[in-house]
Amino acid sequence: MRDFFKIANKKFNSRLIVGTGKYKNFSECAKAIKYSGAEIVTVAVRRVNIVNKKKPLLMDYIDPKKITYLPNTAGCFTSEDALRTLRLAREIGGWKLVKLEVLGDKKNLFPDMIETLRSTEILSKEGFKVMVYCSDDPLMAKRLEDSGAVAIMPLAAPIGSGLGIQNYTNIRIIRNQTKLPVIIDAGIGQASDAVIAMELGCDGVLINTAIAKAKKPFEMAEAMKFAVIAGRKSFISGRISKTLHGSPSTTNKGII
Repeated sequence: MRDFFKIANKKFNSRLIVGTGKYKNFSECAKAIKYSGAEIVTVAVRRVNIVNKKKPLLMDYIDPKKITYLPNTAGCFTSEDALRTLRLAREIGGWKLVKLEVLGDKKNLFPDMIETLRSTEILSKEGFKVMVYCSDDPLMAKRLEDSGAVAIMPLAAPIGSGLGIQNYTNIRIIRNQTKLPVIIDAGIGQASDAVIAMELGCDGVLINTAIAKAKKPFEMAEAMKFAVIAGRKSFISGRISKTLHGSPSTTNKGII
């Protein structure tokens, strides 16, 4: 059976979501996405030109008919800004599947969970399918689910930090308490971080900085592709139980 990645009843083959920011240019971005195999890309509506055809357009390099655009509220620090941004995205492109991100401070870029929760409730009532960037707090994750979110996106570490997953326990709790897709968002630094995220049972990983700012972004994009696949296969295969003692790989019967 195909192991589809499903979000809001849409099926995808790749469980890797890639951001479109921080690249040298759109050409580099498009090539990295091709190497990654990603079928969903985030687009920061407030920062990316999507209407002025006199300037380079992302759509000229990444075909929205082939790759799913995920409008993102990156750079929003209030519920009002986030709501306005996503309503604009819906008017411009008809997008209803969106990524909500309401930041609380400019230094650490942690999510403001009060504003995030409020925005999720409003957007869900307006018919948006909201994928939500959030803290790794299981209680808040549950509230987001109850508010109508279609995917929970806890951070591994601060955005762009490359620190990898800092709180395995909370990620496991979030995974175990929800039927929604859980996608690690922010903080991934290398392929092994993506493997760990998937081995914890997460449904996907969103990566931007680790690919865009790598010394060789195309090679890193491909590494992340295979890391997500390997981590997922490892998780669904069912790892062996941990023990404190050794266990011989061959039977003791019939020893000469």
